[in-house]
Amino acid sequence: MVCAYIASMILEKTSGVNLSKARLADLEKESPQERFAWAVRTYPEKLVLTTSFGAQSAAFLHMATQVEPDLPIIFIDTGYHFPETLEFAQQLTKKLGLKVQTYRPLQTPADIEKKHGRLWEMGADGMEKFHEIIRVEPLRRAMKELNPLLWIAGLRRTTTASRKELSILSHVNSRIKMLPILDWTDRQVGEYLQQHSLPYHPLWAKGYVSIGDRVTTKRLDEVTDPAELRHFGGKRECGIHEKV
Repeated sequence: MVCAYIASMILEKTSGVNLSKARLADLEKESPQERFAWAVRTYPEKLVLTTSFGAQSAAFLHMATQVEPDLPIIFIDTGYHFPETLEFAQQLTKKLGLKVQTYRPLQTPADIEKKHGRLWEMGADGMEKFHEIIRVEPLRRAMKELNPLLWIAGLRRTTTASRKELSILSHVNSRIKMLPILDWTDRQVGEYLQQHSLPYHPLWAKGYVSIGDRVTTKRLDEVTDPAELRHFGGKRECGIHEKV
């Protein structure tokens, strides 16, 4: 109730939403589909969704577009994705009729490496700069151009320890951020995929259970600790959910 009250104060200040209709106190109890529906009702034409076309992204994207087929979807093509990720993005875009808007870094991979070297091999500071260039800056640019009031993302509490304290609604800079499937488990996502005949990312079957850029992602059989699946275990977050 306290979290819902704080969220309601934020929303009232930033958007003038009629909070008695928003039912913010009930969002934690509602299903992801109901949360999506609330977002569409409350912020028509003022919301965007972000996706990386990750391992189980088909569930999140299908759920969203069942509620709002024309939802603007931001995809950051970093230049370092696996070819399979780009193929998966094309497959889901066609299958689900996604309205994807793709943003790219201002520099190509060749330019980045010529100017900075292999940043992902240069420790924490190098990794931070790498993600700033390939992910954070393009998303900041997308948000500036599209200027949404509500940002919908597919983070889940069970994927990393750092996400356990996240809330379904939060205030990020000048907008509201909503995480409709935050409380879903891998099993629930898997059941949803099966129920709706939706595919996993093609690399899932090859042992990639957390899929990011090809230079910083490991298969499950290549690590001793699941924390090492992304970014060599130094961190799990790429920065967009911390800095944008």
